[in-house]
Amino acid sequence: MTGGLRRARFGLLREAGGYRLLFLATLASSIGTWLAFVALVVDVFDRTEDASWVSALLVVEFLPSVLLGFLTGRLLDAVSRRWILVVADAARAGVFFVLPFASSATQIVALAFVAGIATSLFRPAVYAGLPNLVSDEDLPQANGLLQTADNFTWAIGAFAGGALVAATSPDAAYVTNAITFIVSAVLILRIRQSLEEEHAPSSGHWRDLREGFVFALRSRSLVTIIVAWSIAVFATAGVNVAEIVLAKDVFAAGDFGYGLLVASGAVGLMLGSLFGGSWIEQRGMAIPYGVSIALMALGFGAAAAAPNVWVAAVVVIAAGVGNGVAVITNAVLVQRGAPDRLRGRSFAVVMSLSYAFLGVGMIVAGPLTNEIGARAVWAGSAVLLGVAAVAGFLLARRVDAEVAGARSTNRTEPEPARD
Repeated sequence: MTGGLRRARFGLLREAGGYRLLFLATLASSIGTWLAFVALVVDVFDRTEDASWVSALLVVEFLPSVLLGFLTGRLLDAVSRRWILVVADAARAGVFFVLPFASSATQIVALAFVAGIATSLFRPAVYAGLPNLVSDEDLPQANGLLQTADNFTWAIGAFAGGALVAATSPDAAYVTNAITFIVSAVLILRIRQSLEEEHAPSSGHWRDLREGFVFALRSRSLVTIIVAWSIAVFATAGVNVAEIVLAKDVFAAGDFGYGLLVASGAVGLMLGSLFGGSWIEQRGMAIPYGVSIALMALGFGAAAAAPNVWVAAVVVIAAGVGNGVAVITNAVLVQRGAPDRLRGRSFAVVMSLSYAFLGVGMIVAGPLTNEIGARAVWAGSAVLLGVAAVAGFLLARRVDAEVAGARSTNRTEPEPARD
């Protein structure tokens, strides 16, 4: 692990070699992933001209993440995280090399499901292994840089994917994405530090899973995420589903307006990710967590009442900033709140629950948007986010108090006697 001195925002990339390689690996794979995401949607819709197939494609991409914590999260603590990352990259590369030969929408969706399984292992393995590459003091900055890269590639990769598919075909995007996964795997293999302190001994598959769930329900850090963030992602599901209706029907801004709102959220996420780490370092967990979710509530609530898409886009940037800070706080809460032998399972559990609430929220939001309208759905989501902000602040205060008490105890412990 690197030294404990705090670094400038981008100093970690220069000084922490293992972290730099992990950052570049995730950056490479993220660019390809967002580039291929556009290609997958276009390919499926062009083959079927049926939005239901697009919906199926989106579901199979996050469904494996829901199942992961309940079935295979133990792997993240029992098997080398480095090899989990490499195998996941290799599997995704294989999928995207095969995709140009797919002859039907069914085959595309099935292959996307396989890629989704690999991604559901890759992401929690990255964040579970991160504390073994940087010091505890550097965790907020390290998470912030990873999230900033992901959000940046969201915007750039999606734009480049659309341009590439328009100029050539989805196949070109598939092959490009496959190559980025190979690059990612090579970079990860070059990391010299271990991504785990030791492999946790197994008590049997189901007992190991039970241990992870019991710990999640007893840990103040994880309970904070399970309660506050579950409410928040359920609310944002309504925002995501109703967004296109708000742009095209309410604001009469067409496809451009929808793209503007999506891009505004991405810009806000990038800004929040870039500066959120420093805020957490300075103020602890409670204030950044509560205020960031409250900013999401205010931003989406103001957008619901906005007179046009331009005003809405500005306040959506603010909501995106809050979202970016909250995501970093979630990662640090798990990394500091779970021991290394349980960290993989802890990330799997919170990610599974988040995706489950997101899925339920999307199922509810569709009919609800048709019934009461996009403005009302966004306003209701803002109210729920306000509830999540209060819960997050109150629960994270307990975590801050626990961390402060532990650090105070460590400072007052007498030094061992020396000969």
